[in-house]
Amino acid sequence: MVDRGASALSLPDDWPAHPDPILALNRMGSFDWDLDTALMHMDAQGLAVFDMRPDEYDGHPETLGVRVPPVEAYGLDALVSQALKDGSRNYGAYFRIRCRDGSLRWTHTQGYIHRDETGRPRRIVGIVRDATQELSESAARREQAAEDEARRQQTSVVQITTAALAHARTVQDVIDVLKDSRGLTHLGAKSLVMGLVEAGRIRLVAEGPAGSFVPGTLVTRIDEPYPMGEVVRTLAPRFIESPEEFAESYPVLWPHITELNITSAAYLPLIAQARPIGAMGLLYNDRHGFTPEERNVLVALGSSIAQSLQRAMFYEQEKDLAQGLQQAMLPRSIPSVPGADIAVRYRSASLGRDIGGDWYDLIPLPGGRVGAVIGDVQGHDTHAAAVMGQLRIVLRAYAAEGHTPATVMARASVFLHELDTERFATCLYAEADLSTGVVQLVRAGHIDPLVRHTDGSCRRLAVEGGLPLGLSAEFGRLEYPVNTMELDPGQTLLLCTDGLVEQPGIDLDDGMHTLVELVCTGPDDVRDLADRLIDVAEERGGDDDVALLLLRRQGPTQQSGGRLQQHVAPGDPEALTGARHMIRAAVRAWGAGDRADEIELVADELITNALMHTEGAAVVTLRVLTGPDRRLRVEVEDSSSALPRRREAGESGVSGRGLLLVDRLADVWGVEARGGGKCVWCEFVVPVRD
Repeated sequence: MVDRGASALSLPDDWPAHPDPILALNRMGSFDWDLDTALMHMDAQGLAVFDMRPDEYDGHPETLGVRVPPVEAYGLDALVSQALKDGSRNYGAYFRIRCRDGSLRWTHTQGYIHRDETGRPRRIVGIVRDATQELSESAARREQAAEDEARRQQTSVVQITTAALAHARTVQDVIDVLKDSRGLTHLGAKSLVMGLVEAGRIRLVAEGPAGSFVPGTLVTRIDEPYPMGEVVRTLAPRFIESPEEFAESYPVLWPHITELNITSAAYLPLIAQARPIGAMGLLYNDRHGFTPEERNVLVALGSSIAQSLQRAMFYEQEKDLAQGLQQAMLPRSIPSVPGADIAVRYRSASLGRDIGGDWYDLIPLPGGRVGAVIGDVQGHDTHAAAVMGQLRIVLRAYAAEGHTPATVMARASVFLHELDTERFATCLYAEADLSTGVVQLVRAGHIDPLVRHTDGSCRRLAVEGGLPLGLSAEFGRLEYPVNTMELDPGQTLLLCTDGLVEQPGIDLDDGMHTLVELVCTGPDDVRDLADRLIDVAEERGGDDDVALLLLRRQGPTQQSGGRLQQHVAPGDPEALTGARHMIRAAVRAWGAGDRADEIELVADELITNALMHTEGAAVVTLRVLTGPDRRLRVEVEDSSSALPRRREAGESGVSGRGLLLVDRLADVWGVEARGGGKCVWCEFVVPVRD
């Protein structure tokens, strides 16, 4: 039972400096919780409320957790977290503690949240008190009439269950609350079964005790002779008051559950917005029949459960939709990059329809280079996701055009500034040459990356950076410093968003230190390490998304075994002839074998196309690549950004056969953006030489 409005505290600024005896007279204790240090001072009277001696308390709130049952702790933590998040000034809650002797005792707490000038919560002060007498007096009044005792007790179960259900987000949360032994015990039920209506059928989502599953009942038609189907059809509860009545009414089901010793049962339709969404059954083994008051209580309970269940179903649908939209904004797949092991992960916060703006990307670049991007758009909504999707695309485009890392970041900032949005984004862009290990890093307000060494140690890279994207353009500070480091074979570069680092009450440096320790003790494989880090983020929970990219450099898989290059100017026949001689000499000197003529023909076609269809010069490059197989690569660069098109020449055509010829003769070919122009390349597998 939670009260966040009527019981609001109004505490003086010097609290808790007032004398403790005033609180003690009212069986109250005080506490002062420093959120920056995560330490909580609690006076002796407050510790007495928790049935704890001063020498047993070490100042950490977790120590008090030994007295708070898990279900109560879950509700209390959720209430305090929400108050901290939504800007509330205070909160209040009733919860139960378990004393040394195992008995349960009601406790009430109220807290006042102190925030700094930015609105960040820094401290909580408040009181705790023993609420047993308050609730006992109410129980004593109920005891005055024996007939009302059971009814009111069951009514309190409905209230407690309803309060617990208020914190249930998913269908499984609803089931867990209902199957909690406390609720079933107060209702006198031995077990619970529940089914959801889906496409004219009932799908069982919660069954009775272990071993009680009835074959063939996982999914049943509504018109089959089962009690849950009956209450869904009739929209009316079904109370079974004896084993004989159960056996007579449901002869198909009864033989399978006789060992449960059921003496009575109550099946309730779960109705929300005038339509059945499911059914629930409570099974008893120590009662016969139901009084009118008991029936009314159970019907009220069914109505409350139906509302919570529908809310949970909506939440799951919204979360699925949000996650689907989020995934659609992220890369569908990460390309395989020769010379590197890559792992990417994404964890969305459990915020229902809220969508984060975190993203990652991996961009293959010419010359054995690769671009790695991690970023976070301000906010948790569809607008943040839309901005994120656009930023990811333009960053990829600018990088693929061949711009320097600093230019890529500056142009992305201008793009974001020119969008119709007030959002900004933090970003980290790393461009790695996997053949040399040289990595260029540019940081725009993002957290620093980490590097894990081959011996398992890890360190934080202090990367000099600029303002977040959007803000640097707003203030005219588009200069982003480029930081260079060398990534040795076996080393791993780790990029992540702040959701993996930030924790309530812990500053950023401490969070980074914790992450470094996690990486040091994690597995060597980048995929296993990524899974481990995401598992830790899941255990912590939190309201922020996590994006993660790990890049581990392998030993070189392809090394240049020779390289020649020549510039061919337009209208210069001697240069064209010289290029042809160079190609002919190179392919024979490098041992192209019987593929020499094919390589010469394709190279000549590419050079001719570049000179005919562009207004500038062509740069011809030949190189030998060694790896799993030996390849000869031909590259022809020009200044035009127009992509070549393969056309059918026709029977009498004299042109249009160039790319068709390249496609037929080369083992693999493609086109890459190079600055303002392009590079058409092709590769041929050639014999291995001793």
